[in-house]
Amino acid sequence: MKFLDEAKIWVKAGDGGDGIIAFRRERFIEYGGPDGGNGGKGGDIIVEAVEGLNTLIDFRYAQHFKARKGGNGAGSDRTGAGSDDVVLKVPVGTVVLGEDKETVMADLTEAGQRVVICRGGDGGHGNAHFKTSTNRSPRRADPGYPGEERWLWLRMKLIADAGLVGLPNAGKSTFLAAASAARPKIADYPFTTLRPQLGVVRLNATEEFVLADIPGLIEGAHEGAGLGTRFLGHVERCAVLLHLIDGSQPDPVGAYETVRAELEGYGGGLIDKPEIVALNKTDAMTPQARASRVKALERATGRPVRLISGATGEGVPETLRLLADTVYRQREAAAEA
Repeated sequence: MKFLDEAKIWVKAGDGGDGIIAFRRERFIEYGGPDGGNGGKGGDIIVEAVEGLNTLIDFRYAQHFKARKGGNGAGSDRTGAGSDDVVLKVPVGTVVLGEDKETVMADLTEAGQRVVICRGGDGGHGNAHFKTSTNRSPRRADPGYPGEERWLWLRMKLIADAGLVGLPNAGKSTFLAAASAARPKIADYPFTTLRPQLGVVRLNATEEFVLADIPGLIEGAHEGAGLGTRFLGHVERCAVLLHLIDGSQPDPVGAYETVRAELEGYGGGLIDKPEIVALNKTDAMTPQARASRVKALERATGRPVRLISGATGEGVPETLRLLADTVYRQREAAAEA
């Protein structure tokens, strides 16, 4: 299935039904009077988060959604039927934005969460509604009120506990494959990963967390270079970032600073998230290169640097343990807040 994490749609709630003008006319009943009923309510447009979806591909080929109009009133003071709502099913983690792509109208983070995006119009009043002691036979009926309509943006953000960031070919997909049952495409050229990948990391029978692999960033990504920062929204919900750096390259400090600059340029609070720095591909480094590059990175980052190898598994269990502990601490802090 094609991965689509953003879609623009037009939605319109149903108009209210019209009220009518009618009079009761029956044999042997001397005084009839007005009995025109009210119109029914138009259908709402509802967005619902459901499990089992991981893409917005359904909104690629159908972008217009319109609810039905409410039924018109009828004689004998009968109210028109209300119209059914239109429910749009989206993946968990979908954000509903206004046409400006900035106004957040809903953030659906749990399965079953629903929000009314456009409300249907109320039905118009029939002439029975306007009957008074001084106006015994009103000849007025109102049309139904129009339903709301607007353009919307749907943007999906993956629900993951930890995110992998780094330059292309830093070994993120290899690490994800070594840490989970996910099987992303792995090759020896940059930009092998073209869309985010998710993997469930199980430390034991009771501990697990979700790890997201984000396609590689390059210098100028926040301005649209390479794949840009389009996929960075998928790590906005992560509790911790694992920053992988290719240890086989000559300038790991430059690689670290490049990615950090792109995270800062993107915004979204990514630069302030807890970060674990790991020098990857230790199997391709000499002992001297390991020592010198770790020392240079620790001096530049001001934090400990882990040595790992996704290919051989060196340092992977310890790094996963550290990720899990950070995720659990963030969850507890969020629950107490």
